[in-house]
Amino acid sequence: MMKRFVVLDKKVGETPLASLLSFKKAHPELAGIPASYAGRLDPMASGKLLILLGEECKNQAKYTGLDKEYEIEILLDVGSDTGDALGILDFESVETALSLKKLRKALRQERGRHARAYPQFSSKPVQGKPLFMHSLEGTIDAIDIPVHEERIYKTKILGTTLIESKALESRIREFLSKVPVSDEPSKALGADFRIARVRKCWEDVFEQTSERTFTVLKLRVACGTGAYMRSLAGRIGEALGTKALALSIHRTKVGKYWNGFWFKKF
Repeated sequence: MMKRFVVLDKKVGETPLASLLSFKKAHPELAGIPASYAGRLDPMASGKLLILLGEECKNQAKYTGLDKEYEIEILLDVGSDTGDALGILDFESVETALSLKKLRKALRQERGRHARAYPQFSSKPVQGKPLFMHSLEGTIDAIDIPVHEERIYKTKILGTTLIESKALESRIREFLSKVPVSDEPSKALGADFRIARVRKCWEDVFEQTSERTFTVLKLRVACGTGAYMRSLAGRIGEALGTKALALSIHRTKVGKYWNGFWFKKF
């Protein structure tokens, strides 16, 4: 009997569709069998991607509302318009002295249900096109950005580290080398994720910070569907009095979370 679903380990730099197609290519017995992913995952994020197979694709709606768990790294003193390392940067030259008391308070304030605006660089459609296209075209200020409910069930501090500028530069270079490029005409405006501008932004930051260190927070976050870790990183930075972005995002669980426990994990 054919499986109803599989869980893939999506790599950094893969789109969900590319991950799905790679899986089907590696399993020729699935040729002609419908397959679809249930819930998106940013191209530059990694981790669990739920793939439905065959007749189960018709039940996609019941899977897209599943809860998620992520392990994320948050880089302090550097923000971006996308909320991650693949955006146009906003650099804070003064090095933040991390206060764990403030961090814990910020995480407590994030828990629960909150009405949040969709990120400007997201695939949420408005007036027939995704928000990220409005941002790239410069029309984002002419539209009303919709609001949705985000649920954060639990957050845990996994650690805090200091990373020297040179080590961070090496890591960013590797990260940016994995950016996917689309050759579809309909995606021409954002096909390369503005990679040349992004690289120049990082070069400018590292030119100014050759002798400093950066603080990186590592968190585990259990949340409802549709919670944006990129946005969470920015809000935590703001609560700490600085800028911040998601340096890495890794999805560790998909399922149902209730009262501190995971049920029906995929």
